Amino acid sequence: MLNKLRILLCLMLCLPFLSAQAAEYQAGTHYVELPNPVSTRNADKVEVVAVFSYLCPHCSNLEPALQSWSKRLADDVDYQHLPVVFRRDWEPLARAYYVAELAGRLDETHQQTFDAIHLHQRRLASVDDLAAFYAPLGIDQEEFKKLYGSFAVDMKLKQGSAKTRGYEITGVPAMVVNGKYRITAQMAGGNREMLEVVNYLIEKERAQ
Repeated sequence: MLNKLRILLCLMLCLPFLSAQAAEYQAGTHYVELPNPVSTRNADKVEVVAVFSYLCPHCSNLEPALQSWSKRLADDVDYQHLPVVFRRDWEPLARAYYVAELAGRLDETHQQTFDAIHLHQRRLASVDDLAAFYAPLGIDQEEFKKLYGSFAVDMKLKQGSAKTRGYEITGVPAMVVNGKYRITAQMAGGNREMLEVVNYLIEKERAQ
């Protein structure tokens, strides 16, 4: 009987805390619930998409934290990047991302591309610039140029543009959880807080 009373007392004391935790992040305040969810590539996993541009300094600042955070994700989370093209001069670097993805060299090129632009002020505006930059990172220049103008990269760009519209992305960096929720640092209160909101939404999707 005494044990039952202790459990009941514990539950009574914990309920306000649990309610506060559940209400900590609210749609419309800390994240946006998309009116029309976007299909994910694997229905068996919780998809998390980091939307970015290599030319965005805020994306560059966020990337090291994303890399550290993503290493701790469970196997049921499908984490991926999506380069956006808001202007024509953003397209070459988006194409370069997809070239590296198709060549299996993202681990070697992703952070290096951010660093080249934002730390070393390197101009990577043309296919020749990019091919020369990626060559020491493991992608032959001729292979790079072939992939750069390929049907496969064209399709990835079109699919990426469709997702960008579906996610209603107007600025980067942004993150999208399971095609349903869009999160920005501005809404969440900072980069660290944005990742905490993403963690919350991952758990929300798991519970469903």
